[in-house]
Amino acid sequence: MSAAILHAQQNTIAQSIAPDMEAVNTVIRERLHSEVSLVNQIAEYIISAGGKRIRPVLVLLVANAYGYKGTAHHELAAVVEFIHTATLLHDDVVDESSMRRGRQTANALFGNAASVLVGDFLYSRSFQMMVGLNNMRVMQILSDATNVIAEGEVLQLLNMHDPDVTQESYLKVIRSKTAKLFEAAAELGALISGASDEEISKAGEYGRSLGTAFQLIDDVLDYAGDADEIGKNVGDDLREGKPTLPLIWLMENGTPDQRELVRNCIEQGDEQHFDAILAAVTSSGALDFTRREADIAARRAADAIADLPDSLYKQSLMQLCTFAVDRNH
Repeated sequence: MSAAILHAQQNTIAQSIAPDMEAVNTVIRERLHSEVSLVNQIAEYIISAGGKRIRPVLVLLVANAYGYKGTAHHELAAVVEFIHTATLLHDDVVDESSMRRGRQTANALFGNAASVLVGDFLYSRSFQMMVGLNNMRVMQILSDATNVIAEGEVLQLLNMHDPDVTQESYLKVIRSKTAKLFEAAAELGALISGASDEEISKAGEYGRSLGTAFQLIDDVLDYAGDADEIGKNVGDDLREGKPTLPLIWLMENGTPDQRELVRNCIEQGDEQHFDAILAAVTSSGALDFTRREADIAARRAADAIADLPDSLYKQSLMQLCTFAVDRNH
């Protein structure tokens, strides 16, 4: 799909919830405030970096698709963004990353200790906000999600530098670490709208599958992307010894020489052989396989909300499925 069409889709999605996103940004600014200046400085730095804001967008789109008329979706969208931002702060420290969204990471700029502690502040602030909504089901969804995300982080840590990670094990990491917050965001949008349990479950399936598609394309872009467009260093996964799906597929289906190359690079976190790995994952079909798996996940997401009444919001949710797999950043 052309860049122009993708850009038009993004604009349609953004326009459909523009007033809501403005309200969410106001909530974010108000609730970021702390009496401790360094907390303000770091939180403002990472929030202002922008990003696609997909998770809060999901809360808003699903709530609107179910006809929600209140304002609690603004607060929940901000909560979801705070939880996501906290995970980014902690992730970058664990991964020793230096670039995110085209800028220095907070840990590179302010140090690891400050990044971890401000991540803790964002987590605890998000829980203060969800308690304020006085809805036990909301708290259950979000507390379960944050717990599963933490488990996913630990699972990923255990997989680092392990060339024998299976596809099943890796997909479990994706479902925990990435897809779970997408799932929670979509469920929350349905829940506050008074949707039935079945509808909430379908919204969760949409979010979970969409999040899986996003992560799988991120895996592809770490080898086939442009650093300026994706806003991070291409090859970071290899440097960190992360066995993502393209490498796992190559380990299972490549030639003996390719498998040996991948094994050594994962074990050593060796980005010096990035060009050789890139050639192998491209020529072997590993990137094509990963894209096909992302397509399958995106179609599963679209199928989950097929019964939603037609609206601009449903159209935007469907467009997100396309954007997830066709993007280049």
